[in-house]
Amino acid sequence: MIGCYVRCSTVGQNEGSQRAEITRWLECNGHTDVRWYTDKDSGDHLDRAAFRRLQADVFAGRIKTIVVFRLDRISRSLQDGINTLCDWLNRGVRLVATSQQLDFNGTTGKLIASVLFAVAEMEQQTRRERQAAGIALAKQDGKYKGRKTGTTKAKPARARQLREQGLTDDEIASALNVTRRTIQRYLHGV
Repeated sequence: MIGCYVRCSTVGQNEGSQRAEITRWLECNGHTDVRWYTDKDSGDHLDRAAFRRLQADVFAGRIKTIVVFRLDRISRSLQDGINTLCDWLNRGVRLVATSQQLDFNGTTGKLIASVLFAVAEMEQQTRRERQAAGIALAKQDGKYKGRKTGTTKAKPARARQLREQGLTDDEIASALNVTRRTIQRYLHGV
């Protein structure tokens, strides 16, 4: 079975373009036995609901090929990305990134993946540095006000209701269409 993994970092992003590209690859290669895994969460960590399900299916031997739009959909951390890739390859799992037209099988695949994971981590860090510099400049010029007091991406009270019903952070985030991190801030003040 093929596991197709899609990840969008923010609520405003749409997974449609990733799904379309992966679907095109599947059709061109004649694959029909497919399971989709979709997360709306950051690539900074691996603790994502769909990713955990994918990992469990890999561990159980149900998934033999993983297809992603781009390698950075798995992780934006060099260490997490390489560790995950090496684990998959050691289990005989094939990894394909459709938009990069790369198959990460074998030693050469690990080398290319390590470079791409390093670039993804660097891009993430550079974006954060630019954002912090822009905020600092805006504050210096008196233009940065931050988020207005009392504004939220979703209703914290609704998050608390869903928690009382027994839902996990990931399930609540999915229900409210926000990230798990946002739910953790609402519920745990983290």
